[in-house]
Order: sequence, then C-alpha cells, then structure tokens
Amino acid sequence: MIADIRTVMWKEWKELIALRSSTRGGWLSLLFSVGILGIVPPLQMGPASLESPTLLAFAGWLPLMMVSSLVADSFAGERERHTLETLLASRLPDRAILLGKVGAAVGYGWGIALATLLLALVTVNLAYPGEGLLFFSPLIGLGSAVVGLLTAGLAAGAGVLVSLRAPTVRQAAQTMRFASILLMLVPLFGGRVLPAAWQAGLLVTLVTLGGTNVLLTGIGVLILLDVVLLAAAMARFQRARLILD
Repeated sequence: MIADIRTVMWKEWKELIALRSSTRGGWLSLLFSVGILGIVPPLQMGPASLESPTLLAFAGWLPLMMVSSLVADSFAGERERHTLETLLASRLPDRAILLGKVGAAVGYGWGIALATLLLALVTVNLAYPGEGLLFFSPLIGLGSAVVGLLTAGLAAGAGVLVSLRAPTVRQAAQTMRFASILLMLVPLFGGRVLPAAWQAGLLVTLVTLGGTNVLLTGIGVLILLDVVLLAAAMARFQRARLILD
C-alpha cells in the first residue's frame, strides 16, 4: 500500500514539474511568492519576526493558497485529459490513488511553507549580523511548521473532494479560490460584525487561555477538519462511479 501511494505521489510530482517547466514564468512566479514572503516581512519586522504570531499566519496562508491552486487538477484534470480511465483501470488500490494525490499536494504545499520559513530565518540573520545567531522561538517555529502541514492537508482534502465532483479544472479551481478567500476573510473581518460584548468576551478568553493553549486549540481544530475532509473524500471516491462519470 505504501509503495503504491509513493508511486502515485511521484507521478503527481513529475506532472507538476513538467507543467511548471512548460508554463511561461511557472517557476519564476513560485520563487517570487516565496521570496516576497520570506524576505520582505522579516526585513520590515527584524528579529522580532522570528517570535511574532504573524509568522503562524504566513505559514498557514501560503500552503493553503498554493495547494488550492494545485489540487483542483487532481481528478478534474485527469478527467479533462482523458487519463482518469487509465488510472482507475490500473492495479492501484482506491486508497493508494486518493492518498497519493493528497500526499503529493500536501508535500508540495508544506515544502513551500518550510522553504519560506527557512528563507525568513536566513534573511533575518544576514540582515542583523550583530544580534548573534538568531532562531525561531520554540512555540512559533514548531507551531508554524505544524500549522503549515495542517493547512496544506486542509486544502488538499477539500480540493480533492471538490475535484472529484467538478467536471472541469476551471470549475474546481474557481470553487477552491472562493473557499480560500472566504477562509481568509472570516478571521480578518468576522470578529468586527460581532456585538461589542462578544468581542470583549472573546478577547478575554484568548488572553486567559494564553498563546500556547490558543495555538494548541487551533491545531486541534485543523486536525479535526483534515480528518473529516479526508474521510469525506474517501467515501466519495468510488472507482465504478468515476469511470461511469
């Protein structure tokens, strides 16, 4: 089973490399995105960026956006290219196909997030050599890595579920883009529409819990969402039905 999952993941990564290589500016746009997030905020915030909760937001947002744009192609793309039937007719188990596609998307998004965090660390150390060797605080560093992994899983699970139903890549991509924007807007502006008393109560609760407990609660919620979406995708993945579609 594990070997079959690796086979599917390798297939997905080879197709991604070929796609980015054949697309004008494919690799350049990716490097630009990583460079902007890994260099500009650390230069603006200085060493404090390595201990800032803002880093958690970047670590969660980047894989969410990157995976959302990629995973829409997972099944809808195979359907458009008329390769889905060949894939489903192979000896690969259903779960190996599904988990391989999810794993490839998660690995891609999480790898970009980790590369961005590493670039931010290098940027701060090069820009502020007089401060000695700087590193992330344990809470922010480990939290950013975990949040990046889980948001990549969130986007991959949701994207595969959407791609299984979508007739075209364009439709799947539009759905994922809308969902990603919604996920970003709700935390940013959702609190402002709440009554003032609710806002004050929420702030008191967050302060009482403390940074570590808030982070652990958020991680727990992300794990639950990842499991639910993956379970829904497994239930939706029916080889016979997909062949007929």
